[in-house]
Amino acid sequence: MTAMVIGLQVLLPLALLAWLLLLPAGSVAGFVLQAAGTGAMLFALARVAQWAVPVWWLPWVYGVLWLGLVLYRAVGLRRVGRTALPVGARAWAGLALAVLLCAVGGWFGARALMGRGLPPVEVVDIANPFGPGRYLVGNGGSTPVVNAHMQTLDAGVARFRPWRGQSYALDFFGLGPFGLRADGWRPADPQAYAIFGAELRAPCAGTIVAAEGDMPDFRVPDQDPVNRLGNHVILRCGKAEIILAHMRNGSVSVAAGDIVAEGDSLGQAGNSGASTEPHLHIHAQRPAPDGAPPISGEPLALRVAGRFLVRGDRLSGQED
Repeated sequence: MTAMVIGLQVLLPLALLAWLLLLPAGSVAGFVLQAAGTGAMLFALARVAQWAVPVWWLPWVYGVLWLGLVLYRAVGLRRVGRTALPVGARAWAGLALAVLLCAVGGWFGARALMGRGLPPVEVVDIANPFGPGRYLVGNGGSTPVVNAHMQTLDAGVARFRPWRGQSYALDFFGLGPFGLRADGWRPADPQAYAIFGAELRAPCAGTIVAAEGDMPDFRVPDQDPVNRLGNHVILRCGKAEIILAHMRNGSVSVAAGDIVAEGDSLGQAGNSGASTEPHLHIHAQRPAPDGAPPISGEPLALRVAGRFLVRGDRLSGQED
């Protein structure tokens, strides 16, 4: 996990920028495609990767550096004067690499942008579920490249069927000082994460269908793959159920049968259940059939405080 994050979110962007700085194309066509290819890849990485680690604002730094390098090299190219097309095998190889980067970056970037559109299901509008704080969307959207939960839509995979209701779920990380989600790269203590202990509030008025609050919070990256929701609340609002999962041990303040108003306290974010680090999982679904697993209902989409949130979006909690 750490190696992949460093490779894709640090080394690859730096390598793209270094290519543009140290080995600029000598032809007009080569330079245009080199700039476009590196830009497309940086944009795709910015939209597809989870920027909770290392930090959410790092893609903006890469973008500013890319723009500066493109302008700097464009001025130099114009001053010196270059051929329209590449000359030599090495120059053509560079152009081919640039075309490949355009294709790969363009495809992933386009899929990420498509994920900002509403999915072809009913959308449930809810209020902001957080108390004070700042939060980053780790999973969210309507394409699999920005929302890993969508894999559970595959009816052909038997192990996904009990969890199908979560297919359009949102995962939130907390943001602390300097936009960091935790005090360290990946500390084992769940209390080192910005979201741990964050107040969670009822996002709609309704009835508590189920509540569990006695499961332990795990040290990172331990988890409970059997009791996937961990400490959780299932709140029925009209014809939909809203599920908040991975809550803190001992924090759940409601019980089955309780009537809650929008904004009432439900508990705190934690690291229980199938959670590899502290975060809030929230999704909407139709109630599961009698006797079926609790999150196997028909999946619905969520719009939070009027926004269809996608990976990388940020949300400010409600101030008291």
